[in-house]
Amino acid sequence: MTVVHPAQPAEARAAGTESAGTSESTVRRYYDLVDSGDVAGLVSLFTPDATYHRPGYRPMVGHEAMTSFYSGERVIKEGRHTLDTVVEHGARIAVHGEFNGVLRDESTVSLRFADFFQVAGDGRFSRRDTFFFAPLV
Repeated sequence: MTVVHPAQPAEARAAGTESAGTSESTVRRYYDLVDSGDVAGLVSLFTPDATYHRPGYRPMVGHEAMTSFYSGERVIKEGRHTLDTVVEHGARIAVHGEFNGVLRDESTVSLRFADFFQVAGDGRFSRRDTFFFAPLV
């Protein structure tokens, strides 16, 4: 089991303090892609039949459903994820962090979250489950 905390700054990751190709680096890349709005890039990190469970939404299955969600259904307009803890155990990764951003109605949001990823044999995510320490967003 690998436990990493606190989150490494992007500069430290770029300097090679984390081995490329690990599931942990893929998780960190996922949040960077979400925060930059790269929908195609973040969806490519999932298997074609991956499932995403998120409070307040029906389970999303596959690339098309996730693309639709991140391209407009998601109530979050923009923001930044800060990862406090990443725990990797075999093909499972748990993340605890904070999100600060702006919703589509222009209100601000700051909340704690926990994510759980299942990694497929090819290194992509086959499942993600999200939990919030706040009302649904």
